[in-house]
Amino acid sequence: MITCKGKSEILKMERAARIVHEVLAECIAACRAGATTEDIDRVAAAGIASRGGKAAFPGYRGYPKTICISVNDEVVHGIPSPKRVLKAGDVAGLDLGVIVEGYYADAARTIALEPVPAPVRELIETTHAALLAGIGAVTVGGRIGDVGAAVEAVAKGRRYGVVREFVGHGIGTALHEEPQVPNYGPGGKREIIREGMALAIEPMFNLGAAAVATDADGWTVRTKDGRVSAHFEHTVVATARGPVVLGFGRFTAGSAQTGAPGFHEYPLPVAV
Repeated sequence: MITCKGKSEILKMERAARIVHEVLAECIAACRAGATTEDIDRVAAAGIASRGGKAAFPGYRGYPKTICISVNDEVVHGIPSPKRVLKAGDVAGLDLGVIVEGYYADAARTIALEPVPAPVRELIETTHAALLAGIGAVTVGGRIGDVGAAVEAVAKGRRYGVVREFVGHGIGTALHEEPQVPNYGPGGKREIIREGMALAIEPMFNLGAAAVATDADGWTVRTKDGRVSAHFEHTVVATARGPVVLGFGRFTAGSAQTGAPGFHEYPLPVAV
């Protein structure tokens, strides 16, 4: 069942989202050559606890850690490990969820450690652009398919693989609620977007083919061809005045002159 959230519920999700983005920024600052993904998981756990939130991922369907860190050909759900040491040139996707008073927020960012080859930089930047395009399609009275079509359109012409097996989702009192939010069209299909619907929109683009497989650990999803993947995510609420990106504010489409989205994001470095 799809639920629409009221003001008090959205405010709790907003608090959770602010924690998510503040802690993600701390985790990205900790991403350096020589750091382990376990080191970054500890940063995430401490950051959430210090802000009075609850980590959403530990124990979820048996997941063992606070944050998902997916490196290079890993698409999503990479499990932090003291054995996984980051090195120059690595790409890292960081996905984090937080609960405040029973309400969830979820977000993800992808960065790379210098030096970053031009094709990898473009993949990361394009995946982020697709997230913004998907957010811009969250219109009350529109369709969930419009979001996926907007995301997919950004990938067209670039020969990126658009992951189909894993999709965005509704979010609220559970981490994953209905509806599913695919990263592909067609537009004009699927559920009607209603005021108060909260959606986690999360494009996943691969530098090569779209095909993915899950490792024996039951969690880590990676590209079948071994090429790099990128992943971004925001938690968004549909309102009569347009989409609101929780943790940041109201979203408006970029102007023809600047192309800049009309909401403030934390700095999103491609490379660190």
